[in-house]
Amino acid sequence: MAVREIVQKGHPALKAVSEPVKRIDEEVLKLVQDLKDTLYSTDNGIGLAAPQIAVNKRVIFIDLRDETGPIVLINPQIVKSSGKQESEEGCLSYPGYYGFVERPSKVVVRGLNEKGQVVEYRASELLARALCHEIDHLDGIMFTDRAYKIYKEEEQ
Repeated sequence: MAVREIVQKGHPALKAVSEPVKRIDEEVLKLVQDLKDTLYSTDNGIGLAAPQIAVNKRVIFIDLRDETGPIVLINPQIVKSSGKQESEEGCLSYPGYYGFVERPSKVVVRGLNEKGQVVEYRASELLARALCHEIDHLDGIMFTDRAYKIYKEEEQ
């Protein structure tokens, strides 16, 4: 469909709480495809949320580019979390910035797939981190809001 512009820090869509998707229609399916096309146009992104392309709908797309395969979630919710992990995160909407963020080491996330079916993912480590990061975007929360240390790439 289309590679969309990834909005950058300071854009109002990044701080807004996204609206739930009421019906999976052609518009939502186009949004999912745009998220895929846009993520795959990047060199190192593993996830993208609709607010990052200035659409405040509760839709995320993750692809760790490994055996996990691509994940589309509509109206995702973290239904369970446990443990702790601390790691460095970056964001396509904050190019060149990184931060150390504490996240759950395991999560259970439930939502709808593109066909409107309820799906559930039990995730750990990087996938758990990516799910939390992208779901945060839907609530207007940036990784910089959670980071205990933020730095620019050239500062490391």
